[in-house]
Amino acid sequence: MSNYPSLSSNHRTDIAIIGAGISGALVAWHLCRAGFDVTVVDKRHVGMGSTAASTALLQYEIDMPLHRLIPLVGEKSAARSYQLCAEAIKKLEEICRRFDNNSGFRFRPSLQVASYKKDVADLTREYRLRKTIGFKLQLWESKEIKNKMGFDADAALYSTLGAEMDAYHLTHQLLDSCRRQDAAVFDNTRVTAIKHLKKGIELKTETGAMIHARHLVIASGYESQQYIPFKVQDLHATYALVSEPMPDITLWHRRCLIWETADPYMYMRTTDDHRILIGGKDDNFYNPDKRDSRIPLKTKQLIKSFSKKFPTIPLKPDFQWSGTFASTKDGLPYIGSIRQRPHTFFALGFGGNGITFSLIAAELITSYLSGQEDADLKIFSFNR
Repeated sequence: MSNYPSLSSNHRTDIAIIGAGISGALVAWHLCRAGFDVTVVDKRHVGMGSTAASTALLQYEIDMPLHRLIPLVGEKSAARSYQLCAEAIKKLEEICRRFDNNSGFRFRPSLQVASYKKDVADLTREYRLRKTIGFKLQLWESKEIKNKMGFDADAALYSTLGAEMDAYHLTHQLLDSCRRQDAAVFDNTRVTAIKHLKKGIELKTETGAMIHARHLVIASGYESQQYIPFKVQDLHATYALVSEPMPDITLWHRRCLIWETADPYMYMRTTDDHRILIGGKDDNFYNPDKRDSRIPLKTKQLIKSFSKKFPTIPLKPDFQWSGTFASTKDGLPYIGSIRQRPHTFFALGFGGNGITFSLIAAELITSYLSGQEDADLKIFSFNR
């Protein structure tokens, strides 16, 4: 992985980006390719915020099911948001293919399992709605689930499109590519003040060094709330573990991504180095100390839930961790600007689709700054 300096002197650029995780890296990469002079800053080391904690399941399915999203944003916007996420997975594969080892990208099917019998009706409704907007998927009944997966469930949605990747690795590869296109990347550089000028932005860092830019993109995840004068998110604690390498990783049908209809849901996938990654059991609070103290308990709960489905698989955890993530009222990201911050754009890929949302944000912001505003921007605006 590359090393990046901290900012030690005043700096001038076309576009400054706060956030050097996967969101900021995707935005920077797209802007560089469009010909902009870009500078990325982060108070941490590159990729060491939420990106390092990401379990990187790539799904077009938004945390808000389509049948619940339609009443909130309308049929057209709901369908389009799902389609954009599906397109984003394919575009991420194209990006990853440019780099060594493809950043761990692998297409995988996705299986959403009915956690309870009462969920079957909604899952059936979801199946029909997604089919009408062009998605290829199957509605599995209990017998097919048992035959292909080996566990009992009343129903499941099997989608042919999903993927997994290494978000931390891709973040470094993207920013290294940006540097080779003359972008500047400064980590360990905290922005302490933002001044909005008539024709641009002035960022002050904790060392006193200043960054002058024509535009600013804020891509710092849930920490971006401090720059927005109204609430846009709810914070949650989430937990994950990865097993020790296992001798036989052909454990279930096509190594598909598995997740549940329960809220909060548990999810799992396999890894390239023959491990099983499990996450979920979220808590609805923001308190890093309390969150981290619950890792042993949540690890036990994740293992117990996994063992109920796969009692014959001897899973032994190797690493366990926790993280914070944000959700929105409709499960969609916030992409765009607010009147209170001129010359500023937000790329806030909240929820379980953070990486695909970030790809969408990168494209939409780049199009806008290139003078080609996309109608899809309205779907994710702060005024929706």
